[in-house]
Amino acid sequence: MEYSMYACMDDLDELVTIDQQVIGSTTRRHFIQKALVEERCIIQKTQSSIAGFLIFTTDFFACSFISLVIVKPTERRKGIATSLLANYVEMASTQKIFSSTNQSNTAMQKVFETAGFQKSGYIENLDEGDPEIIYFKLK
Repeated sequence: MEYSMYACMDDLDELVTIDQQVIGSTTRRHFIQKALVEERCIIQKTQSSIAGFLIFTTDFFACSFISLVIVKPTERRKGIATSLLANYVEMASTQKIFSSTNQSNTAMQKVFETAGFQKSGYIENLDEGDPEIIYFKLK
């Protein structure tokens, strides 16, 4: 597997396509495009295409926050999300890295645990009946 640090604007359509395969719409196109412009998106490549991507920010209480981790459905269960998390932790500009997932997303909870993140709290009322679990890792 090949690793590429930052995504570029040429990757936008492929990233939006992957996101659409996962969530069923292209509603996050502007969000992804903004992350590319601001160099806040890293990608994991296979020999032929992008297998997954991660979008981050550094304005979460002056800490890093991983906003989105998306893996192409055909590339799941191959360690891509774990690799993206590990690569981001290594390059993060802050010592504290946070992220989150819904309580219903047990697959992502396992990815966080495998990557060495620990539960750090919950946020109610984002998605009705499905609390957000906050995860934390110290660099």
